[in-house]
Amino acid sequence: MKKALVFGACNLDYVYQVQDFVQAKQTVSASRRQVFYGGKGLNQAIAMKRCGVEVCLGAAIGAEDGEGLLEELAKAAISMDLILRKPCPSGHAIIQTTPDGENCILLYGGANQTFTKKDVRLILSEFGSGDLLVLQNEINQMAEIMTQAHHKGMRIVLNPSPMNEQILQLPLSYVDAWIVNEEEARMLIKQKYESVNALDGKTLLTGMMKCFANKQIIVTLGKQGAFYGDETTTLYQAAYPVKAVDTTAAGDTFTGYCFGALIQGASIADAMRLGAQAAAIACTKQGALPSIPTRQEVEAWNF
Repeated sequence: MKKALVFGACNLDYVYQVQDFVQAKQTVSASRRQVFYGGKGLNQAIAMKRCGVEVCLGAAIGAEDGEGLLEELAKAAISMDLILRKPCPSGHAIIQTTPDGENCILLYGGANQTFTKKDVRLILSEFGSGDLLVLQNEINQMAEIMTQAHHKGMRIVLNPSPMNEQILQLPLSYVDAWIVNEEEARMLIKQKYESVNALDGKTLLTGMMKCFANKQIIVTLGKQGAFYGDETTTLYQAAYPVKAVDTTAAGDTFTGYCFGALIQGASIADAMRLGAQAAAIACTKQGALPSIPTRQEVEAWNF
């Protein structure tokens, strides 16, 4: 089996329970505050680990406030060899969650935005041709990471979240597989369509496949499921209905489980199904890391 590396963010997540999201010029009271560990890199690495894949995490944390993150990695049995300590605060997120499980997030980059080209070389030094690299958009040096990984022959998966215009400046031809939600897909293909807001999930998939030919494409649609497409195959995976409590890590759980299953040799249909099941379970629990199920939980769940 080839090696897997998730290169991404580690965060402290401050989660506030609110009745409705705070609006401009408004003050609202939170009924509860909890502190969890998260960040898309950390979430996706732990999801892959709980899927059963030996995965490495490349990340940076603050020298003064990162001990809890290290303890969480130790509990998850993920190697800390590629976790860099930086003389600044760790990244953190302020997350509002509503009674129906919706969330909105304010993100501070902190140590996640301090990588140097030397750091990138160090983290990628033990990986080579055919190894899997999973990236998001919460860290700096993205172009450098993608370029070095491509030249090594690594297979690059990009989850361009949080989406911004800087994504379009990256060497996107190096990406082998995309995993995007509806809004990310719309931003990526908007130059091809007069009105992307009216496009449904299947059309968004078609648009992504036109813009990024001969790539693996996954478009996730939340409660409406997900579409997959490549040069020979398209398929739809329905979402599994659950009572949502917190959707914060559902997308990361889907990503980690889906690509974890693929690296284990599963078919794309089985990988999509497993990812959808794991993501559904994640929605039933509070917090990012605590909500990511183990493979045993997924297999035992009565879907």
